Amino acid sequence: MGSFKPLKGNDGVLDQTMEESGGSNPRVQWKQMGYEEKTAAVHEEIKRMNALPSTSTYVIHRLLVLNKILQLLSIQRTASQEQDLELLFAGLSL
Repeated sequence: MGSFKPLKGNDGVLDQTMEESGGSNPRVQWKQMGYEEKTAAVHEEIKRMNALPSTSTYVIHRLLVLNKILQLLSIQRTASQEQDLELLFAGLSL
């Protein structure tokens, strides 16, 4: 077998690009999405959950979180509610 040579860094260019684009950070992606995109993503995840066994505790909890997100999206939010919404979405990794 050939010897393994670690790749040399590129001065963080790749990391910086991924961070800026939101490629690895769901919070950044969430902030860049419009209202329609957010609700569509949540509804898509709800459809996916509905295809799974309804007695699953994972599905039950995830649907509760998704419904909470939809509720927060539909109202005019305070700063703390906005932060809660971001944290809920980041936890789902949609």
